[in-house]
Amino acid sequence: MKLAILADIHGNIFALQAVAKKLEQLQPDAVIVVGDIVNAVPFSSQVVDFLQNTNWIIIRGNHEFYYLDYIAGRAPESWNDPERWGQLHWLVEHLSPEHGRYLAALPDDLTLYYPETEPVHITHGIPGNNRRGFSCRTPAEDILAAIHEVPQKTFINAHSHLQVDRIVEKRDESPLNASGDPVAFLEGKDTPTVSRWHVINPGSVGLPQNGDPRTQFAIIESISPDLVPGGWRVSHYRVPYDRRPALAGYLESGMKEKGGVISELFYWELVTAEREIPYFFVWKRANLPPDTYSFAEAFAAYKAATNRDAYVRARDPLRVG
Repeated sequence: MKLAILADIHGNIFALQAVAKKLEQLQPDAVIVVGDIVNAVPFSSQVVDFLQNTNWIIIRGNHEFYYLDYIAGRAPESWNDPERWGQLHWLVEHLSPEHGRYLAALPDDLTLYYPETEPVHITHGIPGNNRRGFSCRTPAEDILAAIHEVPQKTFINAHSHLQVDRIVEKRDESPLNASGDPVAFLEGKDTPTVSRWHVINPGSVGLPQNGDPRTQFAIIESISPDLVPGGWRVSHYRVPYDRRPALAGYLESGMKEKGGVISELFYWELVTAEREIPYFFVWKRANLPPDTYSFAEAFAAYKAATNRDAYVRARDPLRVG
């Protein structure tokens, strides 16, 4: 069994089309999309239209919830601020009610039980929190604390926009065996129990944040669990594509004007494949007193202090090459 795992498309139809073309060569048995199909790049409606015309298996991520919560009136009052949330307001204007109904009906997580394979658990973040992701440097104990109650030994998530292939394990060092008999343990008839999970993140199709701007996804293939805990081997893929139409869309669609700072930071992330939004918020918290600058003023101060905009311009495909 061979499954294609995609995640974090974020409205980037051009990256999605490049992946779909590659999948025609790879011929997986099924395609699973692990959330965040909309927002960030200004082609969310085209992405939803594309996905609606496939037989792919799709779950929601946190960006689908931003949209759904806002249109349903569940969002905090602060989300009405156009300076901070103009990007979301643009998205609401550019998705149809039909798109909204489609997103509303998607599941939040799945467990797949294909014949003659081990089961696989898939969710955008972690159970109960769609905004929690992992990296290759996340301490194993932090991952275990988040997923130790998941019974399936292959755990696939997304959100971090980073490709991950890790085995984490929990060892029960109790001096008692499963029946609670200390004599059996002392006589060597019992050993500590070791539970292992295979943690996989396919990376981001539309907005990678590992420094590589190529569109990214994964293929997993079923094998014996004696070879890999959980019984699935992962291969990560990175496919080049032309980002210029996606970048041009920010101006042509009006997203950059309406979305302000957040839209510009998403543009930067598409250029650099780095974590531009977290970089800004971390700098803002460390260097500016709270509630003294408007959002736009804080971003202007960030650019003046760090010269990050020049760093981005030097790498922008619309400006160089």
